[in-house]
Amino acid sequence: MSLRGDVCVVTGAGGFLGQRLVRLLLEEEKLAEIRLVDKCVQPQLVQTLEDCRGETKVSVFEGDIRDGDFLREACRGASVVFHMASLIDVIGAVDYSELYGVNVKGTQLLLEACIQENVVSFIYTSSIEVAGPNPNGDPIINGTEDTVYTCSLKFPYSRTKQEAERRTLQAHGEVLQNGGRLATCALRPMYIYGEGCRFLLGHMADGIRNKDVLYRTSAQEARVNPVYVGNVALAHLQAARSLRDPQKRSDIGGNFYYIADDTPPVSYSDFNHVVMSPLGFRIQEKPMLPLRLFYLLCFLVEILRVMLRPFVRIVPPINRQLLTMLNTPFSFSYQKAQRELGYAPRYTWEEARKRTIEWLASQLPKERERIRA
Repeated sequence: MSLRGDVCVVTGAGGFLGQRLVRLLLEEEKLAEIRLVDKCVQPQLVQTLEDCRGETKVSVFEGDIRDGDFLREACRGASVVFHMASLIDVIGAVDYSELYGVNVKGTQLLLEACIQENVVSFIYTSSIEVAGPNPNGDPIINGTEDTVYTCSLKFPYSRTKQEAERRTLQAHGEVLQNGGRLATCALRPMYIYGEGCRFLLGHMADGIRNKDVLYRTSAQEARVNPVYVGNVALAHLQAARSLRDPQKRSDIGGNFYYIADDTPPVSYSDFNHVVMSPLGFRIQEKPMLPLRLFYLLCFLVEILRVMLRPFVRIVPPINRQLLTMLNTPFSFSYQKAQRELGYAPRYTWEEARKRTIEWLASQLPKERERIRA
């Protein structure tokens, strides 16, 4: 089912995944208009889209996701919204009120704008972190949407994403102003990598400072299944096409889907090494500290952080919950998305790895220069 002639809204359009989806939409669909919604959209981004824009109108909407009037304007006349905008924070650097305001309140206001402006389809970009892992580090291997897993989320980021996803799925079937019905679904990608991934750049910078040796913060057996950004963008397009199909709409609406591809399961630390070893990076054989001692150290730092909070704000680079996430086997199947959305990874592991390495190679001289300075 094509999106031909539609007006599409992409929130977070200037981000890592948002940029990739915008280009894919322009390359594969003859849209009437695509609206790039973000706090700030760089002019260079719009310029880079000229080669694939065709006759599609590209509009920029700069504003705050917490501004209901702004969101209504951005959604007016649109038929589908891809909601990718969110604050990502796994180390506690952002106040909870800020995370909640953007991730939860912003999502709620956007859903309300869709109802008021008669937008019929809403695709929410959730996260694997809404599933866990739980504080006990109980593993999931090749899990599915039906896997039963008891989890009390500790990360403020995870909690806000979970709440935003819940509100999105609950909004499925809401009556629009014109009497129609809103259809919603949520996608839960695994850890997303590829060209533009700032987390990979951060790990590379840490490795440069450590004499080209990458830090090991996860055990080799703590395997996860990362997913390439190009495949995640494709999954979003397939979700929108499926919601457009009257025969699929009622079955898909109100559901979430795990999005993965054929990237081999590997620990987070070993994945960094896989894509950076061709650039001359090595990796520590073992973590700097035994895992239990590492947990204890994180606990002591968290106590210190609370004690000093009235006087100074400490943001440690790692905490117990993050350490649990990095050391828990946690992988999921994309079969339901394949079966119900028609999603099939377009980029093989070999191609995704090649593209990622080439991009990292292009960034390496800049990172070395930046760190030397």
